[in-house]
Amino acid sequence: MKLAPFIAWRYLFARKSHNVINVISGISALGMAVGTAALVLILSVYNGFDGIIRSNLSDADPDLSVCRSDGRRFVPEGPVFESVFDDTRLSSVGCSLSEDVFIVHEGRQAVAKARGVDFVFEEESGMAKHVVLGDWALHLGDLPLAALGTGLANKLGASPRWKTPLSLYYPSGAAAFSASNPMASLSREQLLVGSILSINADEDEGLLILPIETLSSLLGCTREEVSAVELRFSEGLSARECRRFARELRRQLGPDFEVRDRYMQHEALYKMMRAEKAAIWLILAFVVLIIALNIFGSLSMLIIEKKEDIATLKAMGAPDSLIRRVFVLEGWLVSLLGMAVGLLIGVLLAWLQQRFGFVKMPGTFIVDAYPVVLKWSDVLLTAASVALIGLLVALSPARRHA
Repeated sequence: MKLAPFIAWRYLFARKSHNVINVISGISALGMAVGTAALVLILSVYNGFDGIIRSNLSDADPDLSVCRSDGRRFVPEGPVFESVFDDTRLSSVGCSLSEDVFIVHEGRQAVAKARGVDFVFEEESGMAKHVVLGDWALHLGDLPLAALGTGLANKLGASPRWKTPLSLYYPSGAAAFSASNPMASLSREQLLVGSILSINADEDEGLLILPIETLSSLLGCTREEVSAVELRFSEGLSARECRRFARELRRQLGPDFEVRDRYMQHEALYKMMRAEKAAIWLILAFVVLIIALNIFGSLSMLIIEKKEDIATLKAMGAPDSLIRRVFVLEGWLVSLLGMAVGLLIGVLLAWLQQRFGFVKMPGTFIVDAYPVVLKWSDVLLTAASVALIGLLVALSPARRHA
């Protein structure tokens, strides 16, 4: 063992003349352990909630969405779309139509982004598990039905239990606008509420799903016109093959079309979630830094106590760099010891919660226990952060006094 680590290791466990140094060092190590465990646990809980949000969105959105770059409606025809419809890498290919519409229900009004979907979405999407009231279906025989988000349903006072239809309005391209009777210049469709859905708070505020043919009739467009072609990959297809398929499709369609993956479909939401995780990490790292300042005090007191040892080492020819290295390693070992214990506790608690769900969620939620997803990248990031903070805190007193 080299001289500096050997002396630092002996100082770490040797008895000091002033017991307060041992107490402060112990408190420092304990604080680093608690801070490290908190970092691992809170980042794991955040990963759990993030996974729930992504899973919910994946039921409502396709793996890839093909739409025009200018946002206009289009007819999916031509050799590229024909090859897409027959591609074996895709489990389903559907079409959707989207537009803002005005909704009236028993005197209550709202504006929502109506999404007209075809039978592929109705049959193969995972929306059935998000139903909180009613049954997932957009048709009752030949009668069209609507599915509303919980936020929009509360705003309109709509429910599948009541047989009062929704009235959807959209400006008619055929009728001229009349100032005396504005409603005469609007197209109208009526349909009953079949189900109430809950995906997430933002989505539920304006979620309106209805048959694509009903929305086409309201907008006055042909049945062939769509806002997007929605593609879902077959199970077992690797992420690399999915990315390659998306690149090929972008190249074939050219600049007139956009091929959006799940991230691009909700870019603002995913950026916000990443920013929130970074903010959580920064706040907890700052807390660990404050805890680590105890090491500054204990190390300064240790240097004062070891003045005679320092003088002896210098008399034996030890350079100042060796003495500084001894005390830097001494302070760093305190933080590393706390970090190791904290990582062990944090990983163990996260694994137990992920496996058994001991800590339950309060109230009613889509999961019973706090969701936890332990990622080794977060564990490594935590270890590197705590180790760096401990090193920086240990450098200052060693340079000042040694």
